[in-house]
Amino acid sequence: MDVSIDAITNNIQLALAPVFLLTAVATLLNAISVRLARNVDRMRAIQNTLYSGEPKEGRVLEHMQQEANEFKFRGRLCTLAIFFDVLSGILISLTVLELFFFQAGAVRSLQTTYVIWTFVLGLISFMTSLSVVLAEVVYAYRSAGWNFPKQY
Repeated sequence: MDVSIDAITNNIQLALAPVFLLTAVATLLNAISVRLARNVDRMRAIQNTLYSGEPKEGRVLEHMQQEANEFKFRGRLCTLAIFFDVLSGILISLTVLELFFFQAGAVRSLQTTYVIWTFVLGLISFMTSLSVVLAEVVYAYRSAGWNFPKQY
């Protein structure tokens, strides 16, 4: 094991390269969390309106119930996206640890296939999270109440 300052610096740089991907994971996680919070807030507002008995007209009541169901589905999509984003962060963090220990010589039995698999699975998980977010955004646009019945 080389303990020169150059070797240590090189090992740290190599191990920390995937950390920049963690910034993207954290940014996406923040964006999804904001969308989920807005979904929950809107869902609570709809439920309060429905439970207060305010909408008397059948069309308005039916539309609000449909909207509540759509927000429930959107919340599930956001939760699924958060799951894959967090999984991506965990896998990329494992990649960083594996690279650091591998380069430092602390783990001799570590095979490069572990590093490859954790990094690739982390990227696939991140792409899955992005795809679910895209699906949620498209669904949100399509389910927007463009044809809301006249106010009650």
